[in-house]
Amino acid sequence: MTDPRIAALEAALASRPPFRAPEGAGARAAVALLLRIEGGEPELLLIRRAEREGDPWSGHMALPGGRWQAGDPDLAATAARETREEVGIDVAAAGRRLGELDELAPRSARIPSIVVSPFVYHVTGAAEPRPNHEVQEALWVRVGELLHPDAATEYLHALADGTALSFPAFDARGQVVWGMTHRILAGFLELYAQSVSGLGLE
Repeated sequence: MTDPRIAALEAALASRPPFRAPEGAGARAAVALLLRIEGGEPELLLIRRAEREGDPWSGHMALPGGRWQAGDPDLAATAARETREEVGIDVAAAGRRLGELDELAPRSARIPSIVVSPFVYHVTGAAEPRPNHEVQEALWVRVGELLHPDAATEYLHALADGTALSFPAFDARGQVVWGMTHRILAGFLELYAQSVSGLGLE
């Protein structure tokens, strides 16, 4: 039987069409927000990308995902393929897609022009990540922890000229989530909180 929080989230996703970037806005990519119910609590899978020279997101906290490839029939297939490659979870076999969040692009000109489509999946508790060489670490974080006011923090990004920029961030089990992943999670958490507000199960 589907957990009422998952059912409420799926209904909320279905009730609002996601924002889509205009054609030609940049290269395309997709990420997966994997949710599971563990110990009666919804958890979300986050990854730390491996340190890699030339990668603008090297070492960052992120969601499983990557660029669209010519063999992918659509962006949902991209999210599913990248999730299978990076953390060894087959979302088709271990769960199902709940819906899609708004597309978004980097706000900084220092980041490659790319449009990211986030897809939300519910997976079974048995779907444990097996990170590949692109992923340094994978961890499940309770959604309730991310929603707690204490999870809100900031990240100071050092620039080449010696100055620093401050970005809103989440503290996820001591890991700082910022940038595009923070923006995706912020939109997801807002929708999740609204969808389950009347259930008494937040």
